[in-house]
Amino acid sequence: MRLITAVSEQVFRFVEDGEGAKKSDQMVGNQEFRNRCSIRSTGKDGQGIDDQEHLNFLLRRLVRGEDQTQLATTGFACHSDFHTDVCVASRPVRIDMRTMNVYAPFSRGMPQANRIVRPYARKADKIAMSFVSPVQILQGNITPPACQYTHNVPAAVFSSGGYTGNLFHEFNEIIIPLFVTYRPLQSRLRFIVTDFNPPFSGKFTKILSHLSSYEVIHPAADQSVHCFPGAVVGLHYHDYLAINTTDIPGGYSMLGFKQFLRESYNLKVVNVSEMSKPVLILLSRPKTRTFLNEDEMVTMMKALGFRVVVARPHMMSNLDKFALVVNSCSVMVGAHGAGLTNAMFLPQGAVLVQVVPLGLDWVSASYFDGPAKEMGLRYVKYQIEPVESSLLTLYGQDHPVITNPASLFLKGYMAARAVYVDGQNLTINVVRFRETLVKALGLLERSAPLG
Repeated sequence: MRLITAVSEQVFRFVEDGEGAKKSDQMVGNQEFRNRCSIRSTGKDGQGIDDQEHLNFLLRRLVRGEDQTQLATTGFACHSDFHTDVCVASRPVRIDMRTMNVYAPFSRGMPQANRIVRPYARKADKIAMSFVSPVQILQGNITPPACQYTHNVPAAVFSSGGYTGNLFHEFNEIIIPLFVTYRPLQSRLRFIVTDFNPPFSGKFTKILSHLSSYEVIHPAADQSVHCFPGAVVGLHYHDYLAINTTDIPGGYSMLGFKQFLRESYNLKVVNVSEMSKPVLILLSRPKTRTFLNEDEMVTMMKALGFRVVVARPHMMSNLDKFALVVNSCSVMVGAHGAGLTNAMFLPQGAVLVQVVPLGLDWVSASYFDGPAKEMGLRYVKYQIEPVESSLLTLYGQDHPVITNPASLFLKGYMAARAVYVDGQNLTINVVRFRETLVKALGLLERSAPLG
């Protein structure tokens, strides 16, 4: 068994002393990128006569069925479903960054109606979409503005609006859809990010630079007209923290996405079998769904033989560093919440223990149960009893809030959220919870490297 000692010590120096690994990924230079990806032949004008054919091949991989036929025939196709709209142009387009109008050249058989796409993967959520600016695709005999900049790779347009700031939604509606949509283009694209959100761009620089070999364009700061050999507007979406292997070119899966994260963040530990001692990371929430007896929980965890890392918000604020911390842990424990999304940085075979507060059974299972297993993790649920929730003291044991949470959800999500998401804290039965962690230890002992 290979022991990851150097990595563990480096990471725990960050945890204990506030020092992080001082590493940064270098973006692939344009010349290196061309050498690696181009399959061009050279024509009389010195341009690659096969580049457009290769580009068309890559773009066709983003659509299926009748949409693929439409794209091949007209150079333009759109896919719409409950979650999202995605439009693909395999012919030259112009994008006016001042208005986010996309000018698509007319072609026989192309739909005449203009289209408006809000490039964020939560189309049915009116609140989220109110923070997403529209992109208008203009088709037909329209005179576009003159090009000010010309590119040799397609544009890829998405929004950093919506629910950015919440890690679960950032991964669920943007990062994983980015991987699903644009990984097949092999970094041959240039991102245009509408609704520019500086914290989002800073947080996910490593991911964006591993999906594209070019600097991101922010329309609000650019205000120019750019010409591209093709474009994609929008993001494909499959399910909560999920990738449907059969619906993505190349057969990528959540395991493939985790490998992409390891490459992006330089994560060294692939499988928990490489670790010499079980390390548990406890996600500490200071405001809601707080563990009121956290110290008692930590004492019990250490008595079981875990090395314990208590992750508080200031530690989790730097994703580049926190990903390294999580990658050196074998068990993650946390109450249901966005912080559990960090489990995707855990090694294969690690255990995610989700503490499920009162009234949050369905959302807890939907967001993290199935997804954890698809990521190659073991999943253990700790369902609290009413006595472990602060709601019991507030409402009494016979109140519908305690006995029938579904009745409150019938009054609307916001009414239920105020009580179950924002209004309860937890005092964990340490003796009972110990049994859950013993189970987690047993799962670790049976973990082995995954194929």
